Amino acid sequence: MKLYGIPTCGSVRNARKFFKDNDIDLEFVDFKKTSVDCEKVDEWLEQMDMDVLFNNRGTKYKTLMLKELNLDDSGKREWLCKENMLFKRPIIEFNGKVVVGWDEEKYKEIFIK
Repeated sequence: MKLYGIPTCGSVRNARKFFKDNDIDLEFVDFKKTSVDCEKVDEWLEQMDMDVLFNNRGTKYKTLMLKELNLDDSGKREWLCKENMLFKRPIIEFNGKVVVGWDEEKYKEIFIK
């Protein structure tokens, strides 16, 4: 299982704590140190809508002034390929599936058996 995010993100901290508290091992991938490429973006987009993956409320989105560009899904994909700070976080890969965002109840349903 892999968890993608940044250590300073509150949602990522909550997710990491959840997994630690439930003795679930995972590999942490820090977007600030390891970027994902277009291949990984496409892999994730096969399982979810762009609106789930693309963070249009974050600081990076605002500082890049992307709202003014009125991006379609193709444009958003291009930006995700080159700027990993535009992903909603955390992103969790497990058993060939992908979960995006922090939701403790959802995590309990999916990861606690």
